[in-house]
Amino acid sequence: MTSSRPRSSARPQLSERATAHVRGLIMSGELRPGTLVRPETIGEDLGISTTPAREALQALRVEGFLELVPRHGFVVAPLTGEDIRDLFRVQALIGGELAARAAANATEQDVAELEALHHELIAAAARNDHDRLEEKNHAFHREINLMADSRKTVWVLGLVTRYVPRQFYSSIPGWPQATMDDHAELLKGIQAHDPDATRSAMEQHIVHSGELLAAHFDARVAAAEMADAGGSFST
Repeated sequence: MTSSRPRSSARPQLSERATAHVRGLIMSGELRPGTLVRPETIGEDLGISTTPAREALQALRVEGFLELVPRHGFVVAPLTGEDIRDLFRVQALIGGELAARAAANATEQDVAELEALHHELIAAAARNDHDRLEEKNHAFHREINLMADSRKTVWVLGLVTRYVPRQFYSSIPGWPQATMDDHAELLKGIQAHDPDATRSAMEQHIVHSGELLAAHFDARVAAAEMADAGGSFST
């Protein structure tokens, strides 16, 4: 007899994967506000069944990314570049506090680990290895959060960053170079054990990232609207 436990433990992973996928499409501007999102389509795109895809859309409705329109289904909720900027501004305040604590707590081993991650990130950018670049970016920030040694603050940060996609960054014009430059400033602050400088560097880094994503989002939406307008005049 086969246990049902593997299936029950696998489903949340599938729905979470689908949630992250659709959230990323929305935040990147690929799915515009007002767009109908069908669980069947998401399931086909990810190679999963309709059930976890529908669970993902329900979760995104709770988060405010989708709306449920009677007799139509799930549609992308209103979203603007300014909304994205606001999310990153809040993240910057929390991330800055964690970075300041990390600078105060940093050991030689901690600094060496961050330096290694930074060099690996630079190497990935040079190879145009976007997946590796995003992986090392995430690891760099995770290391700083661990160094801060403040579980509750990290937990609060997690509530905010769940609305921000981990993917798509490397495809945004200017993001790889901005990440390398901003991380270098963060490293300087941590190497000097300067909480104030590190806080400022982290806040500027996160706000900068948000601006790049928001500008990318606005540009994609504007281009799509122009294409729609052009199509409406075609014969």
